[in-house]
Amino acid sequence: MTAEQLQQCKDKLLQLQKEHQALDKEFEAAGDTVMLDQTSVGRLSRMDAMQGQQMALEATRRREMYAEKIEGGLRRIDMEQFGNCFYCEEEIPFARLEADPTHTRCVKCAESESIDYGSQ
Repeated sequence: MTAEQLQQCKDKLLQLQKEHQALDKEFEAAGDTVMLDQTSVGRLSRMDAMQGQQMALEATRRREMYAEKIEGGLRRIDMEQFGNCFYCEEEIPFARLEADPTHTRCVKCAESESIDYGSQ
C-alpha cells in the first residue's frame, strides 16, 4: 500500500470517527427510563415504548462496536500494521480498505470464516 493510499484510509477512518461521535451525542438519551405517554393508556403503549427503547439500545451497541473497529484501524495505522489480514497476514487489497477501512481480513479469509460459521 502506498503512503497516499494509507493516508486516504486514515482520513476516511477519522471522518467515520467524527460522524460516530456526532451520532453518539444525538442518541445519548436512548437508555433513559421509559416514560409512559399519559395520553395513551394501556399495556400495549408501555410495550411499544419498551420495544423502542430496546431497539435504540441495540443500535447504540452496534455503533459502539463499529466505533471500536474505527479505533482499531487508527491504532494499526499508528503501529504500522494497517492493511494486512489478521489470519493469513497477506495484504488486504486497497479497494476493499477503500470501501471500508475497518476490514481486518482479506476477502479469502473473510469468506472462509463465513463458511465456517455456516457449518456450525
